[in-house]
Amino acid sequence: MFCLDKMLFLQTLSVFVLCFCACRATQSKGVVSLDSLTFDKVLSKFKVSIVKFDVSYPYGEKHEEYVKLGSAYQSVEDLLVAEVPVKDYGDKDNEDLAIRYGISKKDYPVVKLFVNGQSEPYVYNDEDFNQEKLQKFVVKHSKEILYIGLPGTLEKFDGLASEFAREKSVDKRKEILLRAEKLWDISEGKQKQKSAEMYVKSMRKALEKGDEFFQTETIRINNVLKGSMTQEKKADLSVRLNILESFKLQHDEL
Repeated sequence: MFCLDKMLFLQTLSVFVLCFCACRATQSKGVVSLDSLTFDKVLSKFKVSIVKFDVSYPYGEKHEEYVKLGSAYQSVEDLLVAEVPVKDYGDKDNEDLAIRYGISKKDYPVVKLFVNGQSEPYVYNDEDFNQEKLQKFVVKHSKEILYIGLPGTLEKFDGLASEFAREKSVDKRKEILLRAEKLWDISEGKQKQKSAEMYVKSMRKALEKGDEFFQTETIRINNVLKGSMTQEKKADLSVRLNILESFKLQHDEL
């Protein structure tokens, strides 16, 4: 009887361990786990790396949002989405990395963005920890070295938007607008046509009202999004916000 109970206990324990491991694998799908030995070696292979420093076995909404980021960027070859599990007990695995980057346990999770050519990583400080905000954080600080578009944005138009934002001459801005209009004319596909139109109209409004248009329009759309609407309308407004982000210079506030 004792042997039978022991066997049942071991079987139950084995199932629990397997389920736990499977759950962990699913939770971190698309996110590479790094340690003290692999950290520098792996990051050196990528132009941009976003890394989450967290407890050994992370869970909860913030971790789930970070995993969504990993899934969203799985096809971007030069971008690494990784995590460093830090232990504060036993051998204290990876605690040296936390100390190296001035990270305290009370601040977990801490997200840092490492960009080739930059001596120090950028730190994610937004109170809202979600996939959308994390994506904007990555795009904002990596646009000079790697193109990673937000949903609904177009690479060539993003280039024109950045050029438009940097240019202060009205005449030269009009020339950029003309190039955008020509590019809009040859854009193919309903969604690309729609996005192209948003870029062009944003440039026209900025020429009419000045650069403050980008800020006031962003505030207006965010306020509208707080109300009730269809998912289609919400998606459309989210794309507009993403396109407005394309007109912000790297040193601008989010």
